[in-house]
Amino acid sequence: MYKIVGFPRTRAMRVMWLLEELGEAYEVDPAMPQSDAARALNPSGKVPILVDGDSAITESVAICTYLADKHGQFTFPPGTLERARQDSFTQFGVDVLEGALWTAAKNTFILPEEIRVPAVKDVCRMEFQRGLEVLEQRLGAGPYVMGETFTIADIIIGHCSGWAVFAKFDLPKEGPVHEYLKRLRERPAFKSMMAKVEAAQ
Repeated sequence: MYKIVGFPRTRAMRVMWLLEELGEAYEVDPAMPQSDAARALNPSGKVPILVDGDSAITESVAICTYLADKHGQFTFPPGTLERARQDSFTQFGVDVLEGALWTAAKNTFILPEEIRVPAVKDVCRMEFQRGLEVLEQRLGAGPYVMGETFTIADIIIGHCSGWAVFAKFDLPKEGPVHEYLKRLRERPAFKSMMAKVEAAQ
């Protein structure tokens, strides 16, 4: 059984979602960022951390990539053009969408109040909206970013959309991106993950 160290309402949601998609058993230690439990496994104190046997893996994208590669699902094989396209969507989700959300969060409640720059949140919202416009341009005819195949790139982007709701960033109320995000939320594994997240409150 896998173990996720990290409070569910963090990037731990990504790992939970993937494990639900994989149908793999896991337990969650709801450790908060910077807690003793988190620092014991990750010097940065960041969560989530995946414990697989005697090994601990940090950083949510690395964890999801590891699990998808290990189980041969929700990813394309390394060294293929499809994997390169998939990775580009994953990186886009992290750099563009999460980048705007994370910078806003740091300047809202994470950094010490005396060094926060509240005005930067307007820039973050603008960058996030531009990212959604690019996502709409990149979405093809398939239901997911890689066409018919659901991948970890969809998990990263889908998680960012939920984060955006929490952060009060605007999401489209109609159109291709709206329909895409709706499809992600309708997946049974997503619903199962969210039920466990809500139960952990």
